[in-house]
Amino acid sequence: MATICQIGCGMIGKVMALDISKRHDLHLSDLDKSALKEVKTLDPTIKTRCFDANNIDMLKSFLKPADIVLLAVPGHMGYKLLEIIIGFKKNIVDISFSPENILSLNKKAKDNNVTIIFDAGLAPGIPNFLLGKIDAKENVKSFKYFVGGLPKHPKPPYNYKAPFSPIDVVEEYTRPARIMKNGEIITKPALTDIEEKIYKSTGILEGFNTDGLRSILLTMKHIPNMVEKTLRFPGHAELISKELASGRIVPGDKSNLQRLFKIWKLKPNELEFTVLDIIIETDIQTHNYFLFDETNLKEKTSSMARTTGYTASATIDILDQNIFVEKGVFPPELVGSKSKVIDYLMNHLKLRGIILKKII
Repeated sequence: MATICQIGCGMIGKVMALDISKRHDLHLSDLDKSALKEVKTLDPTIKTRCFDANNIDMLKSFLKPADIVLLAVPGHMGYKLLEIIIGFKKNIVDISFSPENILSLNKKAKDNNVTIIFDAGLAPGIPNFLLGKIDAKENVKSFKYFVGGLPKHPKPPYNYKAPFSPIDVVEEYTRPARIMKNGEIITKPALTDIEEKIYKSTGILEGFNTDGLRSILLTMKHIPNMVEKTLRFPGHAELISKELASGRIVPGDKSNLQRLFKIWKLKPNELEFTVLDIIIETDIQTHNYFLFDETNLKEKTSSMARTTGYTASATIDILDQNIFVEKGVFPPELVGSKSKVIDYLMNHLKLRGIILKKII
């Protein structure tokens, strides 16, 4: 048993906390008292503290007993907090998905003799882990994945509900998307290159460019072709593009975005699903992994919270059990190059009802 200090108790944070507390001594913090109270009611063993993580003295006090820190804050807060916590000499699992280059903190992490694993969620996350495993054994020629979390019963005009921070969703729609094409990094606007995908479990969806490759563009730059696409119901990307162009959606303007947040809010017990489709082509074969997960009504957990949260909680165990022991900053594709990591992750997810099927 390790002492885990988790910062962030949102939709995904709650699921992670309740899973981690079954095996570890969990200390949980957030600025939302009601969120902490809800988790405490479900598991009284969890130690909660309500404070602003930007308060360095309180943050340091909270993290003092930690063997591992789990950072689950909105993306705009992630990098700054990560840099501070490394200075506290703490091992960290980070799912804040900050826009900054986290690898730039590698020297600081090594100097402080700690291990940082970032982007340890659904996606980025699971596709990266798998790519690392396959790349360690085969010559990868192309890497592509599609991912989306969507309502089971979509309502126009957006046909969408946000299973994680809506601020981060809008950021995803506006951040330029970097892809690798014929060995060169190319930048395209998000929401472009719409591609129709049909899955038996979901019907027709549309995939479009977003900036999900992140660290892979640096760590796997020997792979000539790589792209990540976000999945939505047909027409969503076109509508968002029009509203961004017309000024109906103003990124960064909280008062403007309140309209979207209200429409996109996932209500309690509202059914949703998550789909992940990974295609990795090597010089000898094609690997196609597929994941489909739905709201768990019995546990009252969303599929996005489950798939993201349980990947992060598995990563906590991977550090705690010394399955991965290197010091520095690591994205999941480097961690996944160790075969025992993938074995642990897949089994951890399977035990929680999340099945990643290998199609071919």
